[in-house]
Amino acid sequence: MAKYRKLIKNDEAFAVASTLILGYRADLSKETLAAYSKTGTIHALSVSGSHVAIIFFILDFCLAFLNKKRLLRIFKFVLICSLIWIYALITGLSPSVVRAAIMITIFIFAKTFAKNKNGYNTLAFAAFCQLVYNPFLIWDVGFQLSYISVFGLIHIQPKIYKWVYAKNKWLNKVWELIALSFSAQIVTFPLCIYYFHQFPVYFLIGNLFIFLPLIAIMILGIAVLIPFLDKLSPIFEWIIVVTNSVLKWIADLPYSTFSSLWINLYEFALLSLALGLLIYSLTKYNAKMLLASSLIYLLYSSLIFYSDWTAIHQKKIIFFSLRKNYAAAFINGRATTLVTDLSVDDKNYQYFIKPALEQSQISKIDFIDLLKDTISQHFIRRENQIIFDKYNIFIAGESLNYKTLQVDGNFTSLWLTGNTKFKLSNFPKSLMYKNVLIDATNKDYKIKIFKTFAENNRAEQHVLKKNPAYLVHLTQ
Repeated sequence: MAKYRKLIKNDEAFAVASTLILGYRADLSKETLAAYSKTGTIHALSVSGSHVAIIFFILDFCLAFLNKKRLLRIFKFVLICSLIWIYALITGLSPSVVRAAIMITIFIFAKTFAKNKNGYNTLAFAAFCQLVYNPFLIWDVGFQLSYISVFGLIHIQPKIYKWVYAKNKWLNKVWELIALSFSAQIVTFPLCIYYFHQFPVYFLIGNLFIFLPLIAIMILGIAVLIPFLDKLSPIFEWIIVVTNSVLKWIADLPYSTFSSLWINLYEFALLSLALGLLIYSLTKYNAKMLLASSLIYLLYSSLIFYSDWTAIHQKKIIFFSLRKNYAAAFINGRATTLVTDLSVDDKNYQYFIKPALEQSQISKIDFIDLLKDTISQHFIRRENQIIFDKYNIFIAGESLNYKTLQVDGNFTSLWLTGNTKFKLSNFPKSLMYKNVLIDATNKDYKIKIFKTFAENNRAEQHVLKKNPAYLVHLTQ
């Protein structure tokens, strides 16, 4: 890292080099990460099988002179395996790197000592080794995507490759890369939507472009770490800068990404099954499987249509659990009034609130502050009260500090916020409420006091700090 920082002047090129070769992502900007994500080349930034494979082929080519004798081949096997596992260790032993290291170790072992090699067995054995070490890796997103994509490369890529025959050597290579990219993308398509809620439209263009720069960056990135080859660093930096620029250009093309694609577990299962049957029917030319795939896809589409219909008719409130702030979304259809002290650019909004609103298919958001009076068609905030449909809230915040309260009425919730200095014992008996909301703007010692207050008054309590969010469904 220190060597890269000394050799590379461009900050973004330094961040990409550190991420791509060493697996250190802390300095990577949001813009660059978004560019790789929108072009379907995010795998290039995650040290994975492709990186380990490039290193293997480089080592295999450089040490080809050791193939003449058996003892030399054994020495070559030990040397390459040692270097690959050292690289895996340096990059943090992520599931994808470990998977690639195990597979390549088995592959080299079979190449050195055996005649028969089976890709499925190699893949299964690599998964077995990792799951014996840690069975919970089965739920790791990187583990799932890694093995499914390699399965696609082993099973689907040869079949897609046979669809087109190109006499020209270079056209054949291009088609081979297209088949490679398409097979990996198609098998991971349902998982990517389920986990990341987006699909890169120009993934073929992005992957065709990134192929050669990735190899060059890997080779030069390792080479410049050698003292007498560090003069190659300007070329290394230039390739990264150009690669980033082209990927950002592709990412900025119209309709480069379908985003905010949310599917639940049942929809994911149906989409995966439909896709699996479609691939099987196309490779085996089976009309019955094609029909089954179409019917399952229609069922999947029905669920998506129902989900859209539900979103249009939804009416609910989400009280978000945050660290130091407050946020509550009053949702009516695809519109929401968001009561919060966070801005759009705040990280807490981006990571904790925005995804939930996207999952609820919200298209219109009105930001308001809890302290300001606001009146709209479906939402009223006035005189320390919030009214949304039949749900009404009394706000006990900073505005009540050291005041005498004269209010009565039946409220659904009492919202304690702003570390209020209002004496809870001064609440009039005429003020009725069913539950107490305690947000994260309150200090921990105050939260304890408020919890005791709620318990003494036999009210349901919801602490919006270090707890799950509180969701209220309202009928239309």
